[in-house]
Amino acid sequence: MPYTPKKALFGTDGIRGKANQYPITPDMMMKTAMAAAQIFTRGDHRHTVVIGKDTRQSGYMIETALTSGFAAMGVDVALLGPLPTPAVANLTRAMRADLGVMISASHNPYHDNGIKFFNPEGQKLTDDEELALEGLILKGEFNLADPYHVGKVRRIDDAMGRYVEYAKATLPRTLRLDGLKIVVDCANGAAYKVAPQVLWELGADVISIGVTPDGMNINANCGATSPKALQDAVISNKAHLGIALDGDADRLIMVDETGSVLNGDALMALIATSWKQQGLLKGNAVVATQMSNLGLERYLKAQHIDLIRTAVGDRYVIEGMQSHGCNVGGEQSGHMILSDYCTTGDGLIAALQILHVMVDRQEKLSALGQPFTPVPQYMRNVRVSSRAILSDAAVQESMRIAEQQLQHLGGRLLVRPSGTEPLVRVMAEADDAQKIQDIVQAVEQTILRVSSQ
Repeated sequence: MPYTPKKALFGTDGIRGKANQYPITPDMMMKTAMAAAQIFTRGDHRHTVVIGKDTRQSGYMIETALTSGFAAMGVDVALLGPLPTPAVANLTRAMRADLGVMISASHNPYHDNGIKFFNPEGQKLTDDEELALEGLILKGEFNLADPYHVGKVRRIDDAMGRYVEYAKATLPRTLRLDGLKIVVDCANGAAYKVAPQVLWELGADVISIGVTPDGMNINANCGATSPKALQDAVISNKAHLGIALDGDADRLIMVDETGSVLNGDALMALIATSWKQQGLLKGNAVVATQMSNLGLERYLKAQHIDLIRTAVGDRYVIEGMQSHGCNVGGEQSGHMILSDYCTTGDGLIAALQILHVMVDRQEKLSALGQPFTPVPQYMRNVRVSSRAILSDAAVQESMRIAEQQLQHLGGRLLVRPSGTEPLVRVMAEADDAQKIQDIVQAVEQTILRVSSQ
C-alpha cells in the first residue's frame, strides 16, 4: 500500500470543505491559484490555465478568486464554464494548457465546494506536488507579475462542443444507439447539458432528469449517490436502462430495465470481461481500491483476470494502472477510469462502453446483469476526536483479533481514516453477514471507548 504523506489542505481528492469557510474562502482560493502559478510556471512561454466548474452557487465566487490569483501571477485564464471533471482534464491536455482546475465537491451537497488540479497531461497532481503546493500556499510569499504582464482572461465558448465530440469518438463511428430508450440522471450537476446531448446525437431516445440546476440542488436526492429517482424513472418510462452521474460526472451508476442497480464493481467486471474477450484488456488486470467487494476479486479470478488493490481515491487507482500497465480501473462508488480514453474518472465515457457491449451483443442490460454476487459487506463510520487513534494499542489489538476472525471466514477487514472528515471507517467482508456485523461492531466499540477517554 503506498505511503500517503500527511497534508494540511489536500484530502483524498483535492482541497474540499464548506463553501466560504476555511479553506474554501476567496482569500485562500486566490492564494492557492498564486501558489499553483508560481510552482507550475515552467519556461518563458505565455502560460495558460483552464478552469471548469460544476453548478454550485459558490462556484462563481471561487472561479473569480482563482482567476484573480492566476492573472496576478501573469498566467492567462481560459474559463470553460460548467463541465464534467473529465472534460476539464481532457481540455487541459487538448488545449496545451499548463494547468487545469476543476471547481467541485463532486458528490457532496451544494454547501460544500473544492478544487482539484490537473497537470499538462490532464493527470491529477502527485502527493509530492500537493505537499509543495500547500507549503507555498501557507507560506504566502508570491512573485507577482509586473503591470505589463498581468494575465488575460477569456471564455471558451465551444468547450462543451469539444467534449461532446470527444466522448462520441470513443465509440466506433458505425455504432449507434437507435432504438434504445435511456434515462440519464445528471444530478443537477456539471453534465446537465453534455450527457443528454451525447446520447441524443448517438441516436438514443433520451429522457433527462436532474438537469435543472439552481445552484443548490446538485446531488439532492438524485444522481449516482441517490439512484432511486433513476430507478423510478426507468420503470415508469419503460426505458431500456438508466445512467446516473454525480455532481461533477466522474462517477457512474447504472440501472437495468428492471430497476436493478449496477455499481462500480459490477460495471468494471462487465467492461474488463468484454475487453479481455476482444483482446483489449491491458495487463490482464483490473485496478480497484480496498473498498471493492470481495465478490469482484473472486469473479475476476475465475475469468483469469487479476485484481490489483490500491488506497482509496481514484488518483491512487490511476497510479496503480500506470505502474502495472492496465487500462481498466475504478472504485465501487462508480469512479471508472478507462485510460485508453481518459486520464481520470469519466462516468459518461464509461457508460458509453457499457452501451457498446449491449449493442454488440444485442442483449438487455439485465441479461449482461450482475456478473457476480457481492459478498456481504458491513461498514461503520466512527466519529473520533483524532485520526491518530488508530495507533492506540487497544485499537490495534481489536483490529488484530478482527483480522484473525475474518481470515477463518475467508474474509477481510479494512480500517481507514476519512480523508475529509473526523471519521474512521471500519469495514469487513465475508460470506457470513451476521458475523461480520459482530466483528465490525466490536472494533467500533473499542475505537469509541478509546476516543472518549
